[in-house]
Amino acid sequence: MPTDALKTIGFAAAVCVVCSIFVATSAVALKDRQEENRILDLRSKVLLVANLAEPGVKLEREVVNQRFEENLTATVVTLGSGERADLDPLTFNQRAATQDPDLSEAAPANPAKVSRVPDNALIYELLDGTDVERLILPVQGYGLWSTLYGFVALSGDLETIEGITFYEHGETAGLGGEVDNPRWQALWPGRKAFGDAWQPQIEVIKGNAGPAETDPYRVDGLAGATLTSRGVTNLLHFWLGENGFGPFLDRYRAERGIS
Repeated sequence: MPTDALKTIGFAAAVCVVCSIFVATSAVALKDRQEENRILDLRSKVLLVANLAEPGVKLEREVVNQRFEENLTATVVTLGSGERADLDPLTFNQRAATQDPDLSEAAPANPAKVSRVPDNALIYELLDGTDVERLILPVQGYGLWSTLYGFVALSGDLETIEGITFYEHGETAGLGGEVDNPRWQALWPGRKAFGDAWQPQIEVIKGNAGPAETDPYRVDGLAGATLTSRGVTNLLHFWLGENGFGPFLDRYRAERGIS
């Protein structure tokens, strides 16, 4: 092989090695900051459905953490029994638990396309003394192109929806991506999550629903995003039902005398 060619290959190889080292070093150095940003984003979304933050208003890191820590109680609960688990909510990673066969189980076939359910889940409470103002539950399920991850907040009656938000998804911008639109999210407060015998009844319909006072179980569909709208319905039914937070909600209602 000609000397010039060897020099070119050697130079290219050296550049690749240097770049690889730089990228790897940057990834390691930024790992902690990326995790901090992930937690900050989750906390911001929880504050939003807890009505402790305003839509479209970006809060400073210190404000987010202060409001979260002063107002909300995080608890790990066991889904199958509905009991509170003796696990540290600060270190518990529900997403990792869902992917671990030792910490989760296969979900029954379901329209939300939830494949595995973690043994334990992380919930948040906004309390006024011993009274519950908001109960915030994590939810996830498949839309059109992606799994949507978010939170739904219930009021103290454990029936009325106070808010819904999503922190991760890959739905089409301007269509299914409108799940992030504050105007659509503003349609949810006051809707009813459950019908008779505490069965999930809320649904996102095709077209327009009435106001919460007269049409409490339905929410406007997302224009041009029928499958994403249906996906939101499916994921709420799954996580509010017997295979999700159903046992926990039954126990929670019994503890508070809600029949």
